[in-house]
Amino acid sequence: MVDFTVWDILRNLLLAARWTVALSLIAFVGGGLVGLALLVARLSKARGMDTLVGGYVQLFQGTPLLMQLFLAYFGIALFGIKTSAWVAAALALTLYTSAFLTEIWRGCVAAIPRGQWESAQSLALNFSEQLRYIVLPQATRIAIPPTVGFLVQVIKGTALASVIGFIELTKAGTMITNATFQPFIVYSCVALLYFALCFPISLAAKSLERKMNGAR
Repeated sequence: MVDFTVWDILRNLLLAARWTVALSLIAFVGGGLVGLALLVARLSKARGMDTLVGGYVQLFQGTPLLMQLFLAYFGIALFGIKTSAWVAAALALTLYTSAFLTEIWRGCVAAIPRGQWESAQSLALNFSEQLRYIVLPQATRIAIPPTVGFLVQVIKGTALASVIGFIELTKAGTMITNATFQPFIVYSCVALLYFALCFPISLAAKSLERKMNGAR
C-alpha cells in the first residue's frame, strides 16, 4: 500500500479533473454545433427531415450513454480505424449531447408565438432570415437556462468514459483507491470535486432562469 496524504490524493484528482473539464467542453461545444445544425434542418420542413432528426434524437435519448460509449470505442475499430479512449469518448458524448440540445432548443423555438413567424413572413424574409433575425434571438433567451443546466448532466456523464479507459476524475479515483486502499477518503474527494464543478453551474442556470422570467 502506498502511503498517500489527503493532499496527495486531492492533488492527483485535480490533475485528472482537467480532463473531465476538457471532455465536457468538447462534448458541449461540439454537441451544440451539431444540435444547432439538426435544429435548423428540422425547422426547414424539408421532406423527411423532421422524421430523420426525430429518429436521431430518439436513438440517443432512448439508449444508455454507457452503451453508446462502448459502441463508439469498439465500433470504430471495425472499420479498421485505430481509435483512442479520448476520441471515442468525445464522439459519443458529442452525439449524446447534440440529441438532447436539439430537443431542448426545439421546445424553445416552439414556445415562440406563431404570430412572430407570420410577422417575419409579412416582411418578405426568407426562412434563414426569419430564424436569424426574428425567431432565434427570442428562442435564445428561453434556451439559455436549460442549456446551461444541461451542462451539469454532461459533466456527470463524463464519469462513464472511465469504462473505456479514459482517465478522468472517476477513473483516477479508482486508480488511486487501488493504490492507497482508502476508498472512503478518495471517493469523498471525487464527490467534492464534482460538486465544485457542478454547483456553480446549477446556480448560474437558476439565476439565468429567474432573470429570463423577469425579463418576460
